[in-house]
Amino acid sequence: MRLSLSRIMLLAIVPATVAAQESPYLVTYDHDMAEPQHLEVSLTPVVAAPIQGNRFIGTTLELEFAPRAWWTSALYLDGQSTSHESSLYTGYRIENRFRLLMEEHTVNPVLYIEYANTSGADKALREFVGFDSWRDLAAPNSEARSEKESEVETKLILSHQDHGWNTSVNLIAEKNLAGNPWEFGYALGASRPLARENFSAGIEAYGGFGEQHRMTLANTSHYLAPCLSWTLPSRFTLRVSPAFGLTSSSINFLMRFGISYEIPFDR
Repeated sequence: MRLSLSRIMLLAIVPATVAAQESPYLVTYDHDMAEPQHLEVSLTPVVAAPIQGNRFIGTTLELEFAPRAWWTSALYLDGQSTSHESSLYTGYRIENRFRLLMEEHTVNPVLYIEYANTSGADKALREFVGFDSWRDLAAPNSEARSEKESEVETKLILSHQDHGWNTSVNLIAEKNLAGNPWEFGYALGASRPLARENFSAGIEAYGGFGEQHRMTLANTSHYLAPCLSWTLPSRFTLRVSPAFGLTSSSINFLMRFGISYEIPFDR
């Protein structure tokens, strides 16, 4: 699926005729919550090749549900496969999102809290914080898998909806519970439904902001990524997002995919 950025942006300015499209974001969160009495199952692979190191596929299986309309909870199971090395399970994450204001406002705030228990071989690349770079991915699996990481991540999600357009800002703070300083990052997104039925398109930017005692853009990774989603009548949603590294610390190119399926159930 090869769509140029110019084509995506051209389609995005055409008035939309369908309001049921899903967000195309693969990194940025907006204020939409999971629908109660539904379970959403998602698979989100990312393919990349560090400047030094072997090509890999990092994959996350997500199980998401909403105990309340204002509360969404999810379990993530991470794994990866690295060319010429091995395939392995790398850990789990438990996420909770709380919508602070249920009515629509100019800015809709959501609080995100996540606990992650993963190994140093994790390559899901769900966000970039601190001084994350391609160098962190160059260690072979045989070494990286022995490093255990227990982390808490928080996000303040600020989302605005106007005339079909969504703009979202995520402010990220992450801490390794072994005692490392807080690390900071961001994700930004802008998107809207397209005139073509059940399609949405947009663009994301994300990267790191340094650490607690050294907040800086120097020696950090940053990415720019167009994104596209297609919601099928069968409750499947497909997403695709090529991401381009903007700094010397970034991976040159990431290819993200997403497929999700919503399962209704009765209490």
